[in-house]
Amino acid sequence: MRELWIVRHGETEWSLSGRHTGRTDLPLTPHGEDQARAIGDRLAGHAFARVLTSPLRRARDTCRLAGFGEVAVSAPDAMEWDYGAYEGKTRAEILAGAPGWTIWDGGVPGGESLQDVAARARRVIGEAETADGDVLLFSHGHLLRILTTCWLGLEPRLGAMLALGPARLGVLARSREAPVLSLWNASGP
Repeated sequence: MRELWIVRHGETEWSLSGRHTGRTDLPLTPHGEDQARAIGDRLAGHAFARVLTSPLRRARDTCRLAGFGEVAVSAPDAMEWDYGAYEGKTRAEILAGAPGWTIWDGGVPGGESLQDVAARARRVIGEAETADGDVLLFSHGHLLRILTTCWLGLEPRLGAMLALGPARLGVLARSREAPVLSLWNASGP
């Protein structure tokens, strides 16, 4: 693999309202569908040796609307963080019961730990590295932020510093010296 291109899924009702959306299988909003088509325009013409997608509907639909549904392979490890008891809750709702909480160091009752998600992210990177050429991955905000820290050899909690909006693109590459982040949070054309 030369480069790993990552795309966060388009807007859903829950991403719009700030609700933690882990394993709840929501559809894209009409605006999210438009975002997916726009990111597809940005990706058009680039040759990918492999296309991976989270099996969750919002990622699969973003992949399909971007024009890669026919060639995409499901990657279960690319699913979003399992938020356990915090699934569907906003940060404000969580803070009401757990003052000072952050996803990055506060944990989630009944869900995955940050290290669990990082282990899955590393497996996705390992799968991508077997490709003979660039790889395209459609996934989710927190998973992609953690995957990026793993790529860069950083602590997964530093994903807190990497905002990634709906239907946004990043490109992870390698220079001669080190892994690099060559594009981040880019939108369609």
